Parts: sequence; C-alpha cells; structure tokens
Amino acid sequence: MSASLPVEYQDVVRAAIRLDGVAHRTPVLTSRTLDDQVAARVFFKCENLQRMGAFKFRGAYNALSQLAARGSASGAIAYSSGNHAQAVALAGRLTGLSATIVMPENAPAVKLAATRDYGAEVITYDPEVIVREELAAQLAAERDLHLIPPFDHPHIIAGQGTAVRELLQEAGPLDLLLVPCGGGGLLSGSVLSARALSPGCRVVGVEPELGDDATRSFRTGKLCTVKNPATIADGARTSALGELTFPMVTQLVDDMVTVTDDALVAAMRWTMERMKIVVEPTAVLGLAALMERAVNAEGMRVGIVLSGGNVDLKQFAAWFGK
Repeated sequence: MSASLPVEYQDVVRAAIRLDGVAHRTPVLTSRTLDDQVAARVFFKCENLQRMGAFKFRGAYNALSQLAARGSASGAIAYSSGNHAQAVALAGRLTGLSATIVMPENAPAVKLAATRDYGAEVITYDPEVIVREELAAQLAAERDLHLIPPFDHPHIIAGQGTAVRELLQEAGPLDLLLVPCGGGGLLSGSVLSARALSPGCRVVGVEPELGDDATRSFRTGKLCTVKNPATIADGARTSALGELTFPMVTQLVDDMVTVTDDALVAAMRWTMERMKIVVEPTAVLGLAALMERAVNAEGMRVGIVLSGGNVDLKQFAAWFGK
C-alpha cells in the first residue's frame, strides 16, 4: 500500500470483527432477468436491508465503538443529508454515546424523522448560506464532542469496506464491481476489499451526472468540487472527495462513470418491480450504469452495491408518476 493511503485491508478485517453480531450480514441477491438483459452474471449486495437502511451503519458503528472504548469525548457530532445521520444516531444509542447531527433543511423527511427517532439531537441549517463542516466543527468545540465525518475518516472507510468483503466471501471472485460514490468512503473501503479478495476485479465508481466532482477529480488528478448538486441522489450530493478518499480513489479505483437522474428513476422502478425491494436513488447508481451500458460487462461476473433504501415514499411516487 502507498504510504499516502491511510487505510489498509487489515483495518477492514478489524472493523468486521467489531461489527460481527451487531451489523446485519445483508443478503446477496441475483436476477436471471437482469442477467439475460445485460449478458452478465450480476450479484447485488443489499445494504438497503442493513440496520437503519444503509451501509453507513458499518462505518458509524466502527468509529463510535472505538470512541466509546476510549472514553475520550462526551459524545459524537456528525453532518449528513440523511444516512450517515441515522447511522451515527443509532450507533450512538448502541454504544451509549450522545449524538448530535447537523442536517440540511431540505433533507428527506423520512431521514430527518428516523434520525430523531434513534435519539439524536438534530440541528438543521440552510445549505445555501451555511457551510455544514464549519457549523459542526464549531459545535464540536463548544460542546466537547467528537466529530465523525460522513466519509473522510479512517474508521468510516474501514467499516464501509466490510460490505464488499462480505459480498466477495459469498459470491466469490468478480470481474467488475460497481460502487456508488458520494464522498468516496464506500468506494475507498470497497476497493481495499476487492484488491485483497479478488485482485483481478475492475472497480468502477458511479456518480450522478449532476454531481460529477469525483469523476472529474479522477480524470484530472486534481481535486474538483461541485456546489449543492441538484440530483435526486441525495447520498451523492457531497461537494468533493475528502483529504483521505481523494488519493484512495485516484490511486486504487480503475474508472469512474456518471449516470443521469432519469436513469436512476428507471433503475429504481426496475428494482422495485422485478426484485421486490425498496431502494433509494443513490443505491442504484451502479445498476443504472450497467443498464445504460456506461460500462462493458458482457460475459462478466459483476458485483453491485445497493447502498441504501431510505426513500421518502411521497417523493418516490412523484418520481414514478412523471
């Protein structure tokens, strides 16, 4: 591993030990219909069935369980549009740490409600005028809280890598792995597991077309940003890769591609109608890339991470009603 990379596969293994018996070992599903449609063998890692409905629980619990063991802060604070918020809230409840979450006013209502239900204090802000990182850092200092960022943290990255570790343990070696990318925590952890357990696997990150900062960063080798991207994939509305995830994505990932919001709606509809499972827009970034032929997968064994299922059903109906 390059000296500049802060996380290695053994960190993922250690995270898996902490998560054993706490996180769900989510199922790996297949679809003969999809296999025939794309001329490939596809394996879905269903993190929409994870605790609190997304892969984010893995990283949050890995981070907070270590924080609780050290007893070095009175609680945790995080900023998130939804899934990381819920994950930190639940992990805080399980580890006995208080959780304070900074969330945008326009976060999905279902995610706001669930975060509060898990016992966290929610502080909302206007994303047009307030920088969430600055607000969270200010509150952390004022309240003696430990800041747990949504992706740019070694314990978060290691925890997220356990999902693909389980996928490869169950499905066996893959030729291609498609992973949603927002801030790059899931993608960074996933590529560590893929390199260790399936060295020949091509790892591709997938972003929404309207939030393509990581793809541009990957292509140019320079950190690119985007402000408040207007994509339905709220889990990928991050402004940029992080200090840790940027080198991991650019050095370890094989390629990055983007898909349109219309393709995400089509993939969500297909998943619900044909596989009978509920997913959110960010979750189907990889599936949309496969169905839109943004990647060549013919004749391959393909892994897709369905990252979460926390979707506002009213909004869900509105998308499908167009």
